[in-house]
Amino acid sequence: MRIPLFCVLSLVALELGAAAPARRAITHEDLWLLKRVGAPVPSPDGKWVVVAVTAPAYDAKEQSSDLWLLPVDGSSAPRQLTFTKATESGAAWSPDSTRLAFASKRDGDEVSQIYVLELAGGGEARRLTTLATGARTPRWSPDGRHLLLVSDVYPGAGDEAANQRAARAAKERKHSARVYDGFPIKYWDRWLDEKKAHLFVQEARAGAPARDLLAGTRLASAPGFGGRPAETGDELPADWSADGQTIVFIATTSRDRAAYASVPTQLFAVPVTGGEPRQLTDGADSYSEVEFRPDGKALLVTMTKGGDGKTYHHSRLASFPWPFDAARRTILTADLDLSVGRFAVAADGATVYFTADAGHQVKLFAVPTAGGQVRAYDGMPEGCLGGLAAAGSHLVASYESARHPPEVARLNPADGSRTMLTRFNADRVAALDLAPLEHFTTQSPKGWPIHNLLVRPPGFDPKRKYPLFAMIHGGPAPQFKDQWVLRWNYHLFAAPGYVVLLTNYSGSSGYTEVFGQAIQLDPLRGPGGEINDAVDAAIQRFPFVDGTRLAAGGASYGGHLANWLQATTTRYRCLISHAGLINLETQWATSDTMFSRELTNGGPVWEQGPVWREQNPVRLAGNHAKGTGWVTPVLVTVGELDYRVPANNAYEYWGYLQRLRVPSRLLSFPDENHWILKGENSRFWYGEVHAWLAKWLQ
Repeated sequence: MRIPLFCVLSLVALELGAAAPARRAITHEDLWLLKRVGAPVPSPDGKWVVVAVTAPAYDAKEQSSDLWLLPVDGSSAPRQLTFTKATESGAAWSPDSTRLAFASKRDGDEVSQIYVLELAGGGEARRLTTLATGARTPRWSPDGRHLLLVSDVYPGAGDEAANQRAARAAKERKHSARVYDGFPIKYWDRWLDEKKAHLFVQEARAGAPARDLLAGTRLASAPGFGGRPAETGDELPADWSADGQTIVFIATTSRDRAAYASVPTQLFAVPVTGGEPRQLTDGADSYSEVEFRPDGKALLVTMTKGGDGKTYHHSRLASFPWPFDAARRTILTADLDLSVGRFAVAADGATVYFTADAGHQVKLFAVPTAGGQVRAYDGMPEGCLGGLAAAGSHLVASYESARHPPEVARLNPADGSRTMLTRFNADRVAALDLAPLEHFTTQSPKGWPIHNLLVRPPGFDPKRKYPLFAMIHGGPAPQFKDQWVLRWNYHLFAAPGYVVLLTNYSGSSGYTEVFGQAIQLDPLRGPGGEINDAVDAAIQRFPFVDGTRLAAGGASYGGHLANWLQATTTRYRCLISHAGLINLETQWATSDTMFSRELTNGGPVWEQGPVWREQNPVRLAGNHAKGTGWVTPVLVTVGELDYRVPANNAYEYWGYLQRLRVPSRLLSFPDENHWILKGENSRFWYGEVHAWLAKWLQ
């Protein structure tokens, strides 16, 4: 039977329509429930990658995070390795690629411990450590017989029995007072206690005793001893020497000076048998990562310059010979005016690959380990790399963009081309209308170009006029990148029908070092003016932008700048300020960091230099009477556990707004810190933001 042509065409159209359904605007549920893929950890033989994958849920009890295994050659689909509610962190392969160590807090654990999973034989992971103070960040010895790990120990506790007694006494303590004799006392959302991070070595078998390498040393008992601060506790970045006899690690001896001086981190070496560590470096420069070259004849480190009074420097890649000679340090990226991120050494030790912030992207670079010309891989037109690691003759990394949540990719060192190894979120993202980022440049009054990114709303109609929301990034050292963002997602802000403008103002870190330093002595006025200039340029450049319906907002430093706009302009119909300071002076005195703000503002508060007097938003509250500021409706949001920009600044802002009768709304989250991280809180926050913008812009 012959089928009429119009029927055939209709069937074809239906099939095409089924294959490519209309895309829709992103929702909070889309954003929140996408799987979150961590950084890849390749096996030493270069055949496998393990990656942590979180399956989020609005109810935290239903959320899970597990380890997945996938072949580097992409020959088979990822396979789930663990199946518990507990999170695994710090995954590390044994040198023979048969065992996987990680930290986890499983049933029966009061604190996190180290577990080892035998991949060849299968079965459940075995707990190796039983430390009363817990354990984290395992690292295998070169012969695979021992593990290096970190644990926070009590003052004066020289062994496990002493730590057990101290932990029991702390648990039985009747009072709840926190007592301090020096600075700092808190970090991000946690109060610091008396425990200090120490390095331990334990034979890689269950029940073996763990030996504290720093117990009883002068270094660990020094008042200023500490690791590199992190959200979950101090880190002590470390690596084994090739012969397994020495541990090189990074720590500081000047933490107790943090209120009035910079706190550089230095390189130390300690024998695996214990003893007093030897300080390898001294001075104002800081070190943050350390790794031995495969042949054991050099140390590769990331470092930042110090001692010149500047508050920002690029991170550089450097090399020291081993045996160690501080005088023979070679800065491998001295001629690259970009900041180095993660680095990975090729198996032959001749080349070190690294990522670096490059404008709105994080790109791949390479340099000979002996020194030489840096090679830039420019074949990635969009997106960002992260979590770089060497995998045999290949590299692996996370890849993401503003339209592509992070997934694992294999990189070809010959040309930097990538092959995606995971697609955990591909189907869900394919249904979303996510516009590509657009770019344009404005000129700062200081003479340098300002890079701007623009996002069009879903279902864009060039004949329509759209309100514009100027989103302001925090930091200030990071920058807006072509990356997937959870907390201030570009496309979720655009979803109701807004054009979103993203300005990399002075102080953003993806550009020259001088550009990153430009906000010292000009923390708010300069960047605020550049944001206003970018808004003007967007109105002139894009006919679909409605210049009469403008809003602006940001978080952290972005909140600071939103508050500066409140004090200095009336051009925006409304503002959003999350975790933003309104008073430079109270922010300086109550934050968990102080001295860097003093340098930025040109001296201590009591000297009342120009920045303290002229760029403090609260001092301009009188502009309300003049009609030049402090009249814009504002949504103020804050986490009560925020110790970086303590909530008192939000409440102080709120008091002024109420006194001046400025239309405003306050959201205060008692269980959140600097960020809104809990699912239902995030959904509520986004809903309030969208409602606020709709109230004043539609």
